[in-house]
Amino acid sequence: MERIDLDAVIGSRAPQLHSRLPRWLIRAAERFICQDSLNRLLAEAGPRRDADFCRSVLSHLEVTYSIRNRANLPEPGPDSRVIFTCNHPLGALDGIIIIDMLSQIYGPGIKFIVNDLLTAVEPLRGVFLPINKHGSQSRDAVAAIERAMEADKPVIIFPAGLCSRSSWTGKVADLPWNKMFVVKAIQSHRDIIPLHFQGRNSRSFYLSALIRKALGIKANIEMLHLPREVFKSRRHHYTITVGERIPWSSLSGGTEASATASRLRDLTYFISDHSSHD
Repeated sequence: MERIDLDAVIGSRAPQLHSRLPRWLIRAAERFICQDSLNRLLAEAGPRRDADFCRSVLSHLEVTYSIRNRANLPEPGPDSRVIFTCNHPLGALDGIIIIDMLSQIYGPGIKFIVNDLLTAVEPLRGVFLPINKHGSQSRDAVAAIERAMEADKPVIIFPAGLCSRSSWTGKVADLPWNKMFVVKAIQSHRDIIPLHFQGRNSRSFYLSALIRKALGIKANIEMLHLPREVFKSRRHHYTITVGERIPWSSLSGGTEASATASRLRDLTYFISDHSSHD
């Protein structure tokens, strides 16, 4: 089982930066991201793969969840060839919970389109479909996404890419949604099922993001808080609300794809406020 090694990751992905960073700063960053705690968690859950890994992580953290509007979930089989979209409030556990939830319903084979940085999480490489948010896509990555879209299993995506942020007023919501899922839904004739994940990170995470933005710093340095947020979520309970199925044929693509993505983002927050308890 591979261990998390921040020093090695920086060295491989940003060698010029790595050569300029003092060792003490890297060690401090390793402590800040709870590298030792993460590696202990991985040592327990890491021998498992995909949904089994997710289930082990949730068990280790004693995290539970429930589903609202479960009747909106399609039955396993041809009817489940859909794209599940979801808001992204937590940055890690929300994805783990969604994988566990959908794998229990639809079995192995579901795929999750994610930032290519997450391929460092080796136990989930069988679920993840990596995309490069900051450059061109490799031929292999494009082919893998196309194969997943042509297959019969559900595909999951957090269209915001990054996890939710807070305004100065305290309202927590996703960043604008990328239109890619709209384009892929139309191309692959996959209906969309929106999910809303009820949750939020700590005030320190949102405050660091607000201060970073106010200072004009472009790098998302608040992301360093996310491993710590995982352990702050110990023994928490989360609720996922399932929205009604949206036919692919009702989506507007082309020049309207971004506007369609924005409307579906708004719908995701609407369903959480107008849902019933199953």
